[in-house]
Amino acid sequence: MKEVIISNTTQPDTQAVQAQYCDSFWCRLRGLMFRRRIAFKEGLLLVQARQNRLDAAIHMFGVWTDLAIIWLNNEKEVVDCRLARSWRPFYLPKHPARYILELSPERLTDFKVGDKLNFETFIAA
Repeated sequence: MKEVIISNTTQPDTQAVQAQYCDSFWCRLRGLMFRRRIAFKEGLLLVQARQNRLDAAIHMFGVWTDLAIIWLNNEKEVVDCRLARSWRPFYLPKHPARYILELSPERLTDFKVGDKLNFETFIAA
């Protein structure tokens, strides 16, 4: 599975995230279902084929923990941030998004609307 290192170039003191790159339908559908927790440095990057609001909606069925959700547009600029509660039907971003970054809930304050993020491919040694 492909992994990326995601850094916040607007807030460079923010700790980077090592995220799984998830661009297939089944990977996006499963997301973080059935995980009891997610480590502070870990994340899941859901990648949609196009930028819009409806495709960027997420569900929290089967997700056992709350998550910080960061929505990004085509330019990798944060367009919405929200704490998603476990077992809720769905969350929709306020603005069109192409990327959805799912993180530990403690990471929510690390990102603000307007922040620019950078993705680098992670290659394990």
